[in-house]
Amino acid sequence: MYSLIRPLLFSFNPETAHHITLDALQLAFRLGLLPLFARHPVDNPHKVMGLTFPNPVGLAAGLDKNGDHIDALAALGFGFIEIGTVTPRAQEGNPKPRLFRLPQAQAIINRMGFNNHGVDALIKNVKRANYRGILGINIGKNFDTPIEHAATDYLIGLRRVYAHASYITINISSPNTKNLRQLQGGDELDALLTQLKAEQEKLADLHGKYVPLALKIAPDLDSEQINQIATLLQRHRIDGVIATNTTLTRTGVEHLAQHTETGGLSGAPVCNRSTAVIRELATALQDALPIIGVGGILNGENAVEKIQAGAALIQVYSGLIYRGPELINECVKAIGHLQHRGK
Repeated sequence: MYSLIRPLLFSFNPETAHHITLDALQLAFRLGLLPLFARHPVDNPHKVMGLTFPNPVGLAAGLDKNGDHIDALAALGFGFIEIGTVTPRAQEGNPKPRLFRLPQAQAIINRMGFNNHGVDALIKNVKRANYRGILGINIGKNFDTPIEHAATDYLIGLRRVYAHASYITINISSPNTKNLRQLQGGDELDALLTQLKAEQEKLADLHGKYVPLALKIAPDLDSEQINQIATLLQRHRIDGVIATNTTLTRTGVEHLAQHTETGGLSGAPVCNRSTAVIRELATALQDALPIIGVGGILNGENAVEKIQAGAALIQVYSGLIYRGPELINECVKAIGHLQHRGK
């Protein structure tokens, strides 16, 4: 069904199409029509970060920034949903246009800039949802918070979402918030993780439950940076790492007119680089903590490559834009076949 609808959606500008798609998904969910668009994958439980995921394929952050469509998205068969990125205060994000399709490369460039309604609005939506599966909440800093005070925003976000999340993702790797990626540097990351881990321990006592923390990193890291991050993740006993966010490189799309647009590139062109980062990270971590693989997954084979590189789970986003909900079931099946062959 999606292959028939996609040409119509692609006739709209990408951000308009995004909202149309989510509104249509919500309507289809209410009318009970989603089985026409998505077959539910068979159960394939994975225990990661102390949580049991019904299957290893999740939705990456960014599609549902405010948690407006949790129930409808969950009905597509995801093993887990990640919403956000959310900031302490509502913000408009970067000026439009800020989202661009590159269909010839099955890619997307975005410079959204953490546009969202703020953490309080997201929490209201989470409370309203009926979904009781694994819910990740991805937190970031407001654009006008000085980078030297970034930890303040992350601590606000952590405190506010803690009671409502299955796990919390610390997003320090978006290329669309000025200077954000410098938090991946050794001293800055060390200081940030020190504060976040201390707060997590306090919140665990306060709420009587332990909510895992995952760090989301960029694909544009060299081996030294990857190893440094791996060391800090272990030192601070962070529960997981998500690899990777979008890339600032334009490898594979240099011949396309839109390659000059600023922002993060996602989709097929980032697949190999993301997998390479996962492989290096897995070697450095030696199973000390799990990796969630994301970046350029357009088919089951890409999903398997991420798992073979060292990921315990995967997430999709841009692939959904080009493939539709069938991608979820395809990836679950492919990973299941891989596990069966390994037995």
